[in-house]
Amino acid sequence: MRRAFLHWPRTSAELSADAVRVLAALSVIAGAIWWTPTDAGILAFALPATLLPRFLGVRPAFDITYGVTILVAAWSNVLDLYTSIAWWDLAVHFVATGVVAAMLCVLLSRWGVVPWQPETRAMRRVPLLVVPVLALAISALWEMVEWFGHTFISDDIFVAYADTIGDMAVGGLGGVVAGIVIAFVPVGARATVSIGDR
Repeated sequence: MRRAFLHWPRTSAELSADAVRVLAALSVIAGAIWWTPTDAGILAFALPATLLPRFLGVRPAFDITYGVTILVAAWSNVLDLYTSIAWWDLAVHFVATGVVAAMLCVLLSRWGVVPWQPETRAMRRVPLLVVPVLALAISALWEMVEWFGHTFISDDIFVAYADTIGDMAVGGLGGVVAGIVIAFVPVGARATVSIGDR
């Protein structure tokens, strides 16, 4: 993983993926200057998440998709898009949960937890099962975080039974779609990255 992280970008796609990470860092600065400390904290929370694909050395298209999705999810909170656009919350839950679950599936494969090689088309059935399960787990964890925030931090955080179940269902569906995609589209490393590189 260390070797993948230190890999020098060689293509325009790899440069674009790194540009998304630079944009994530600039977003934290912008949040601190023009928005509130809470907003800056949300954007800062997204920054390390955008570094994960660099450590895993995934293909640039997947790297860019993941990074942009993370930034859109974070900025949607800062810009109040979740409350101002009726369908936006479900759309972001669908896309973000699926993409994050797919990236976690790659991470687990690197650690040898799941028997799958994302660089190849071998063992396609693994992500078909693992990614939806991860998506549901991520959705449940996120809803617990929202409940905790509503209960112990601020009742401005919206929590309702229908919203919780809807978010989890859509997140799980996003995981199903993401699992199908990465089962048939190689998303793994530019070059094989093994656990020994960590």
